[in-house]
Amino acid sequence: MTSLTAKTILLIAVSALPMGATAKNDHKKHVAKAAPAQYYAQRAQAMRFADDLAERRGLDREWVRQAIGQARLLREVPHLVLPPPRGVPKNWAAYRARFVEPVRIRAGLRFWQDNAGALARAEAQYGVPAEIIVGIIGVETLYGQHMGGYRVIDALATLSFDFPDAHPRAAERRAFFQRELEQFLTLMDRTGIDPHDPRGSYAGAMGMGQFMPSSWTRWAVDFDGDGRIDLWRSAQDAIGSVANYFVGHGWTAGMPTHYAVQFDTAGLQLDELLAPDILPTFSAAGMAAKGAQVQGEGAHHAGPLALVELQNGADAPSYVAGTENFYAVTRYNWSSYYAMAVIELGRAVAAQRAVP
Repeated sequence: MTSLTAKTILLIAVSALPMGATAKNDHKKHVAKAAPAQYYAQRAQAMRFADDLAERRGLDREWVRQAIGQARLLREVPHLVLPPPRGVPKNWAAYRARFVEPVRIRAGLRFWQDNAGALARAEAQYGVPAEIIVGIIGVETLYGQHMGGYRVIDALATLSFDFPDAHPRAAERRAFFQRELEQFLTLMDRTGIDPHDPRGSYAGAMGMGQFMPSSWTRWAVDFDGDGRIDLWRSAQDAIGSVANYFVGHGWTAGMPTHYAVQFDTAGLQLDELLAPDILPTFSAAGMAAKGAQVQGEGAHHAGPLALVELQNGADAPSYVAGTENFYAVTRYNWSSYYAMAVIELGRAVAAQRAVP
């Protein structure tokens, strides 16, 4: 009897057993064992990166090597950053329902009540409406309830050295995360925080507003005046930092985020209107000439506009005319769906706050 035949007969015999019996007899043999942790100290590429970073930034070489070397590969993270398969329909109604819903609105109302002074001060100082700030923090972390449990150093190292090649922009994104890892370690060195302590998202975003390290370095502010910036525990710092981020990305005080739009189907040039995507490109008159009539005050809007399409699965898409402030919201997350969720959650919380 050949070894192949013996294996085949054995497999047939085992498959004939009741599953309960198989599980009972072989339970101890088949307990799944977690793969051993892989530390980046074992990776020559990571250690070369550490040496180069230390030299360029003037950081202690051994400290950087230890920080990166003790980072662990997060095996599930490379799969999480891949885009959805082609052909998966977008659905604004379903996306909206995830964020503009009673639990998040109630939490937003409590957050606004607890931080009304800081929100009013941020609006006065930066010109960013309180409802936009409330919308951002609500969508990002449910007002600090879900800030992420991944060690930031692990997430950034994983995406720096094991970013999936299957991603259509793999090289660009890998370079981005390497820059973020550099910014993170520089920030940890400056603040004296152990780089293995901070927790955040699987992409390395931190705090109530989910700031990446470069955004923390550039836009985070000490809004509560205690001499340090803490985006995890200080709601005031998070509020001021979100507002400062928007100003840095072109927010204009007093400008609406979007207007309603109606189509003149006879002269509609939809492909041309959608070609620039969410980048404001057309004047209100220019949009009207292409069959998209901006409604209300939007017909006299002085700045450029974008026709924003929100697909609704099998149903007809929704459309709005986005201003430069709508575009500023998308600088937080490059998605018109995200921007509308932020705007509408903030409005819903504001409306609830106005109820006697």
